[in-house]
Amino acid sequence: RLARSRAEVKLAQRLRYEVFYEEMGAQPTRLAQFRRRDEDAYDAICDHLLVVDLNAGRGRPWIGGGDLPKVIGTYRVLRQDRAERAQGFYTAGEYDIAPLLAAKSPGYRFMELGRSCVLAPYRGKRTIELLWHGLWTYVREHKVDVMFGCASFEGTEPAAHAEALSFLHHNALAPAEWRCRAHAHLHIPMDMVGRERVNPKAALRAVPPLIKGYLRLGAFVGDGAVIDRQFGTTDVLIVLPVENIDPRYFEHYGLPEETRSRVAIDA
Repeated sequence: RLARSRAEVKLAQRLRYEVFYEEMGAQPTRLAQFRRRDEDAYDAICDHLLVVDLNAGRGRPWIGGGDLPKVIGTYRVLRQDRAERAQGFYTAGEYDIAPLLAAKSPGYRFMELGRSCVLAPYRGKRTIELLWHGLWTYVREHKVDVMFGCASFEGTEPAAHAEALSFLHHNALAPAEWRCRAHAHLHIPMDMVGRERVNPKAALRAVPPLIKGYLRLGAFVGDGAVIDRQFGTTDVLIVLPVENIDPRYFEHYGLPEETRSRVAIDA
């Protein structure tokens, strides 16, 4: 479900801090370290999708009344209409997404995904399915046409992921009409290894599970990787038009009425 209060948003921020900073070694600001929360200005304009362990949360009263839930998974989502009324999309700090938004408006509604994480003991298929079910319900309710955002490889040395990044460049690079390029001062070429030298099986094993999941759904990647030194990651842009999603996945998560005819034509 979505966070229902500021207190529940703080729980999501605390989960993010635990995963990103304490587990994965991101570098917190002094304020983040003091509060033990991962937070920024975008949190106020985003919706926060939560996976909650109801049993673990029972009996933990909080000042707002009722029980304090135990948040074990989260996604931060930002719809285009909200972004345009505020400071824009977070992703725009790494990739030049403005031309894509302009070219596809007003026919396509965009939604940014970010800050996804799951508490270590809960990292399994069921939690991921719950997150995706929540995202898909959100997409249906708000008639979203395109999901996008940055996904990450661990570490700030792209060369360590040369084969996997090259595989993505050669096999999943967005076609021209969907392609966004990393800003020039941040752009790291992803085609470090020639197509003929890439071992597809080895490369796929090295691609993070979340990115592989997006690819299975029909996502593209942007042009160039970006190093995020605060979070200690190498980022790639994911662009997932809803119309690209394989109908098999609709059977599991439900087919939105607004895309039914488009999927039937594509199929």
